[in-house]
Amino acid sequence: MPVSGYVFLDQIAKYSWEGVAETIYHATESQVRAVLAKRTVLNIQDFAILISPAAASFLEQMAQRSATVTRRRFGNTVQLFAPLYLSNECQNICTYCGFSLTNKMPRKTLSDSQILEEAEVLRGRGIEHVLLVTGEAQKTVGTDYLLRAIKLLQPLFVNISIEVQPLEEEEYRALIREGLYAVLVYQETYNKDRYHLYHPKGRKSNFDYRLDTPDRLGRAGVHKIGLGALLGLEDWRVDSFFTGLHLDYLQKKYWQTKYSVSFPRMRPFEGGEFEIFPMTEKELLQLICAWRLFKEDVEISVSTRERAFFRDHVAGLGVTSMSAGSSTEPGGYSHPEEALEQFSIDDNRSVQEVAAMLRSRKIDPVYKDWFEQRNPTDALHNCKP
Repeated sequence: MPVSGYVFLDQIAKYSWEGVAETIYHATESQVRAVLAKRTVLNIQDFAILISPAAASFLEQMAQRSATVTRRRFGNTVQLFAPLYLSNECQNICTYCGFSLTNKMPRKTLSDSQILEEAEVLRGRGIEHVLLVTGEAQKTVGTDYLLRAIKLLQPLFVNISIEVQPLEEEEYRALIREGLYAVLVYQETYNKDRYHLYHPKGRKSNFDYRLDTPDRLGRAGVHKIGLGALLGLEDWRVDSFFTGLHLDYLQKKYWQTKYSVSFPRMRPFEGGEFEIFPMTEKELLQLICAWRLFKEDVEISVSTRERAFFRDHVAGLGVTSMSAGSSTEPGGYSHPEEALEQFSIDDNRSVQEVAAMLRSRKIDPVYKDWFEQRNPTDALHNCKP
């Protein structure tokens, strides 16, 4: 049994934030060349080199390699999905989020009939993969609420994923039995010393418990786990190293599970703006390519936080899934005039426009992974709130 009770927490404690930063920022161009010349599987030290400032000069070479690996592993396809925000109620204080408890904004949690209204809009747009998102409010949008939402939506969508508060292993098991496919859980930042500055109150302030969430998911047997850090809270290079370390550990321990990585960058939000460590688009492209070379089989997702021009150009360079036609407010698809968004998006194109962009680049937009006999539209009208 690990000293802390959490296996990965003990592993991450072997690395200091400052020591990792020194390794990354002291990397040389000769080290980058050596990593790019390797024909074996890359390790976490190689990843540190590829996200270093020294690797920026090799971005074109990295992008070409990344595109080749992506085509070989995933073909010329990009999966399209949409977030479905169920609630903006939250019991945490997070200094960078529009849903924060201290932010004086109208709160809303969707009823069963409102959830189905949102589903009808998304189904009409052709969306088959949906990501359910809530604030972290255990009493309002706890396991019972999530179970009911999945029961309502499971007949309508091929895959249902969630991005909600961390849950217990048995709670995840219950959701999986009901049809849950994947769980996205972002550590926000792996800098434990500063994590509490951004999360001063609420269950989210428990760094260790949040860090252990993917382990609970792995033990529960979820099909896919999504990781990521909120880029802009801390040095993106160091946070990305620890994200890579985390994924490396999980893949070895829960080898039957699929994994995805996302790159949420800080955006203006309801109540303010927040960005201590800005990240450029060029740096984000470097990170995406580094991830693809480091983990050839991992799914890589880019959201509508990023502007259309950038998303257009990274579609063939490592990205395998994209959100499209997104709303970040509860009820925002069926009633867009009620603005309660968590953060502002940058790519406002419709699902059809994003799909057309992909086709123009000879990339097939994928709405679902397998053929179903049933008619989801009929199921929508047969569901009773």
